[in-house]
Amino acid sequence: MYLIPEPKILTIKEGFYYLPYCGTIEIAPSCSQKAYGFAKLLREDITGELGFSYGIVKGNKKGTINISVREALGSEHYLLKVGEEGVYIQGGDGNGLLYGIQTLRQILRQEGACIPCLCMEDYPVLPNRGFFHDVTRGRVPTLEWLKKLADTLSFYKMNQMQLYIEHSFLFPEFSEMWRDDTPLCAQDIMELDAYCMERGIELIPSLSTFGHLYKLLNTKRYKHLCELTDAGEEPFSFIDRMAHHTIDISNEESFSLVKQMIAEYMPLFSSGKFNICADETFDLGKGKNKDRALQEGVDVLYMEYVEKLCGFLVENGRIPMLWGDVMLDFPEFANRLPEGTVCLNWGYAYNQTEDSTRIYAGNGVRQYVCPGVAGWNQLLNLQRNSYENISRMCGYAMKYKAEGMLNTDWGDFGHINHPAFSIPGLIYGAAASWNGSLPSYEDMNKAVSFLEYGDSSGTLLNIAGRLGEQECFGWGNAVYWKEKGSKTDVSKKKEVLTEVVERVKTIPEKNREIDMCVQELTGCTKFMDSTMRKRIYPYLLVAEGMKLFNRIGGIVVSADAEGRVTEDVFQAAEELEKWYYQYKLLWYTVSRESELYRIGEVVFWYADYLRDLKGLQEEESYVVYR
Repeated sequence: MYLIPEPKILTIKEGFYYLPYCGTIEIAPSCSQKAYGFAKLLREDITGELGFSYGIVKGNKKGTINISVREALGSEHYLLKVGEEGVYIQGGDGNGLLYGIQTLRQILRQEGACIPCLCMEDYPVLPNRGFFHDVTRGRVPTLEWLKKLADTLSFYKMNQMQLYIEHSFLFPEFSEMWRDDTPLCAQDIMELDAYCMERGIELIPSLSTFGHLYKLLNTKRYKHLCELTDAGEEPFSFIDRMAHHTIDISNEESFSLVKQMIAEYMPLFSSGKFNICADETFDLGKGKNKDRALQEGVDVLYMEYVEKLCGFLVENGRIPMLWGDVMLDFPEFANRLPEGTVCLNWGYAYNQTEDSTRIYAGNGVRQYVCPGVAGWNQLLNLQRNSYENISRMCGYAMKYKAEGMLNTDWGDFGHINHPAFSIPGLIYGAAASWNGSLPSYEDMNKAVSFLEYGDSSGTLLNIAGRLGEQECFGWGNAVYWKEKGSKTDVSKKKEVLTEVVERVKTIPEKNREIDMCVQELTGCTKFMDSTMRKRIYPYLLVAEGMKLFNRIGGIVVSADAEGRVTEDVFQAAEELEKWYYQYKLLWYTVSRESELYRIGEVVFWYADYLRDLKGLQEEESYVVYR
């Protein structure tokens, strides 16, 4: 039996409790009204998984499943006992009850109505366990999918969620910013907030307010507020969108504008926290504030602005949160921020060091560690990188007494990866932040394969992890070559191609491994419940995309370095366009239109690029990397 996170104390006893086909879930009178919503989740599973008929009652009589509060246990702490006479769940508070119920749901998913007698006690080592999802730089998910994400978070005992917003919220007075997008609206946020609360999740607002304001600072109305003077003059670029567009902090209109956005967005959430982001302010002091930066220092400029924003939040009864990358250069200034401000200390390398966590701890900074699911700029997430990164960061959180973990899922370069590919990393984060450590990569994947995907062979995620490692010319490489390498600048071409020229030599080997992974993933369907088999399809689709882009990488290197092409470029272009059609259909199953067209622009550019190479094609001997 697999349980995620693994419980601290679990004793399996002799015997079983056989759930009757008709029974009751009894809530003790001391429980709050929230307990009824949690009990409904359990009843829905009993009905959905088993077809049994269960009612929910309140009282002190003996039910089939009995739920009660025992405050002595402490926050989020629970006990679960299964004996031959029934099931008993005690929670130290409402969330403790919820987590006991979620554990019972995991057991029912595997054991059905025949539950082994057991005694379990569990509690988290980190009080704040969150997931941060980018809904602005490419994908704006459907509300239905966001609710499913909340369900998954709750199932694995996470208690916070943030949605990253730059321009993808419908601020009524900022239509020029979101007019070509499909933004979330106030009703979406309020409905999701209520849905999250019912599942023990705090939905925390996250709004870009300093750097990363590409669309706001490219509008005709507000481009004068950009630190750099040429805002809005360059054509769109995925790379430049990430690198520029910091607000002019010396212009009082900037603060008034951002304050207006915060004031409009903040009331939609029940949370008492607000993330102002304030990360990667690359251009600060390089344009309109250059003289001030030289005289006073960039650190002073940065702190001046974030202090004002944090002060505004405190005035409105909110706890400020902000990313810690910029302030890491002057951590001693953190004590100038309002008391209680949370520093979100991010680091995404698979071999991430403890330096930033140690530095902030040494300066008395309240912090969450923030690892990532390693999906950005990838067709398929790098699962092993994610596992290593999350495991390390949660270990540092324990060592330096951080207050929480916020696991991140960014959407750089259009959020090309299907959101479902981030679920394994999400679950790694849930388990690591609950226990402070993880089982081995292989064992963790076996458990997730079985519990989340219904794969009784336990092999699905280890195969998917191998698949994600087979890119030679990935989406990030494709974007860089289109936007930088394909230009006439010889030094830029060399810079871009140097990274991939050795890797493309392994294309035949990599693409054969992709074919092997596809065969093995398809074979997993034999071991999966019929309701779960459809979750294999996105992996198979993306595997084909990886092969195509690997082939394109080989063509790019061959054409640029050797002045010849040994592939049928027309065929490659047609295969790419047909693949993109299927990719679009998958996109619409979980996402609004949002910025799909920007991904299409990259795909179509490559299709045209391939056809333009016809003159270099050696027609007598095609070499096809399949």
